[in-house]
Amino acid sequence: MYAVLADAIMVVHFGFLVFLVIGGFLAWRWPRVIYAHALMVAWGVIITVFSLECPLTGPEDYFRRKAGQEGLGATGFIDTYLTGVIYPEAYLGLVRALVAGVVLVSWIGFAVLRHRRARAEKAAASR
Repeated sequence: MYAVLADAIMVVHFGFLVFLVIGGFLAWRWPRVIYAHALMVAWGVIITVFSLECPLTGPEDYFRRKAGQEGLGATGFIDTYLTGVIYPEAYLGLVRALVAGVVLVSWIGFAVLRHRRARAEKAAASR
C-alpha cells in the first residue's frame, strides 16, 4: 500500500512539472488556466531560487521508506528522477533556461491571442 501511495505522489509530482512547462499553452485554449499556471511558475521559481523542497517530496520519501524502498533522501524529486536520468547533471542550467524559455513563449503567445480576441470582439461589437 505504501508503494502505491509513493507512486501516486510521484505521478502527481510529474503532472505538476508537466503543467509547469506546458500550462501556458493550455491557457491558449482555456484562458483561465493562466492563473493556475502563473502560481505554478511562481512556486517553481521560489523553490529553485531558494533551494526549497517541494511539499510532495517529503510524503513520497516517507511512503517509499515505509514500503521498504530507497527513499528520495536529500537529493529530492528532480535529482532522483530527472537530473542524471533524463538529462546530464551538467545541463541542469540549460534545462532550467529552456523551461523558462518555453514558459515565456507560451505567455507571449497567450498575450498575443488574448489581444487578437479582444480586438475581434471589439470589431464584432461595433458592426
